[in-house]
Amino acid sequence: MGVFDFFRQRAEPISLRDALVDGLLEPDAMTLAKAMDVPAFAGCVNLICNTVSLIPMALYERKDGTVKRVESDKRVALINGDTKDTLTGADFKKAMVYDYLTGKGGYAFINKRGSRWRSIHYVETSQVGFMESQDPIFKDYKILVYGRMYEGYQFLKMIRRTKNGYSGTEIVNENRELLATAYNSILLENKMVKKGGRKGGYLQSERKLSQDAVDRLREAFNRLYATDKENAIVLNDGVKFQQASNTAVELQLSENKKQNNADICKLFGVQPAILNGGATREDWMAFVQYAIVPVLQALADALNRDLLLEAEKDRLFWAPDIKELTKADIKTRYAAYETAYKTGWLQLDEIRAEENLPAIGMKYIKLGLQDVLLDPETGSIYTPNTGMWGDLNDAGKMTGKPAGEDDRTEPDGGENLEKEGEEIEDHNQG
Repeated sequence: MGVFDFFRQRAEPISLRDALVDGLLEPDAMTLAKAMDVPAFAGCVNLICNTVSLIPMALYERKDGTVKRVESDKRVALINGDTKDTLTGADFKKAMVYDYLTGKGGYAFINKRGSRWRSIHYVETSQVGFMESQDPIFKDYKILVYGRMYEGYQFLKMIRRTKNGYSGTEIVNENRELLATAYNSILLENKMVKKGGRKGGYLQSERKLSQDAVDRLREAFNRLYATDKENAIVLNDGVKFQQASNTAVELQLSENKKQNNADICKLFGVQPAILNGGATREDWMAFVQYAIVPVLQALADALNRDLLLEAEKDRLFWAPDIKELTKADIKTRYAAYETAYKTGWLQLDEIRAEENLPAIGMKYIKLGLQDVLLDPETGSIYTPNTGMWGDLNDAGKMTGKPAGEDDRTEPDGGENLEKEGEEIEDHNQG
């Protein structure tokens, strides 16, 4: 079976095809461009993209039962620093997350030679097409970009709401009515502003008007609604204006706009107070949990799948360095450091490293009592207020020296004290 027998070609990019179909079937269809005109929608998208772009993606290695962060790998620099393309690491993540939230997915070409990672190149969703297999069980696909065919593993793919692993569901298509209502409310409000708040309506005459009178009335009303100048119309006897539209207050546009904005925020897991101001700490915590963490996990899953060699996947993994989220809140960050230090699972130099400060050589861990220190490398316990050492592996043993040294050796001055004692005893006997 040849490749063209196995694959069903989709010549043009999916997003372009869907846009054309929507345009033919529904001229006023909701589009992403219209959705981005809605402040709540654009605000949520930009907030999530900007937040995720500031969070580094870290590469870790499992070895001998421990997990160690890998700093020197070229892929870390490509994702967080210089992609060796036209985008920086922050711009790259922002573009990928934007397409993930609003389109069918974020795509980036992985440029490598053998096991050498050279660069990573973001590709707009509109430039990506697919050739997919017809088998609903053993699914397979090829990626088409600018007339060239690529394997799926050659692309980093960050997909939202997918059923096939390479193309997701657009959020605009999932919520057309809600977004269309919010968008049309903005258009209506804009139209009312242009009219200066003047109500629409029609004229009713008790007697028949001449064509000249009708034309002059029509021209006067056109000037009234088409300009921002203070115009007035004098109606002759027998001509009355009948209202045919409601004001913004009567339509409850303000209340409806608030509800629409709140519903749009729910689509992204964003608390409305974060966009409107006055957000509490609980609002920000909910924002991180429901809006940021799922996106970061999707990015980490994509990196684990596409930016690791098969031989590396059992020992290496990607994870977001979410401590960057707390750097703006110095009080919360320092309180967390204090707890970690007091409970003994972070050393002082480890905390200083988190703050990009030089080490001061304090390798000891507190055991709970503030005047007892542990050396984790040798198992020695030191009590500063008594000057005594103990061995963690030999409970109850206290010496004047650290563990590992000759415990049989007397402390400095011991031989002199013993000699003085013997001299005193001889003197007494004499």
